[in-house]
Amino acid sequence: MTDSHARHGSGRYRFRDTWVLPASPKAVFDAVVDLAAYPLWWRDVRSVSQVDDDTAELVCRSRLPYALTVRMHRDRQDEREGRVRVLLSGDLEGTLAGALIPERSGTRLEITQEVEARKPLLRKLDRVARPVFRINHALMMRRGQHGLRGYLLAPAG
Repeated sequence: MTDSHARHGSGRYRFRDTWVLPASPKAVFDAVVDLAAYPLWWRDVRSVSQVDDDTAELVCRSRLPYALTVRMHRDRQDEREGRVRVLLSGDLEGTLAGALIPERSGTRLEITQEVEARKPLLRKLDRVARPVFRINHALMMRRGQHGLRGYLLAPAG
């Protein structure tokens, strides 16, 4: 499920997504903080490069004919509280946060992104292409949820 709000033409976006995953909060937490493994389960994440102990650079490309390069810098990572938060810079600037909530069937992961598009193409097209960008985001997140679900269910080894 995706919910997004923004002022038209501002280049600013707020997205809220909820993923229900068939695994323990610990398993989901471990997968979410292991950025290097994202390309294994999320086909829109094309590459991940470690910059330092707390920062990685991701290149993402969905269905639209452009890639986004985003640096994710760890701001908060608390397994006990089930909270993660990264600061974003590059083609998108802002924050991405996750809250893990145990459920009978597994874990609910609530994701909040508050970003501003910095990539010139996105800023230029924001006013007219915002609905397409929102749909693209929703589809990318759906593929991420599906990929993580399969990754978590795959036998170890």
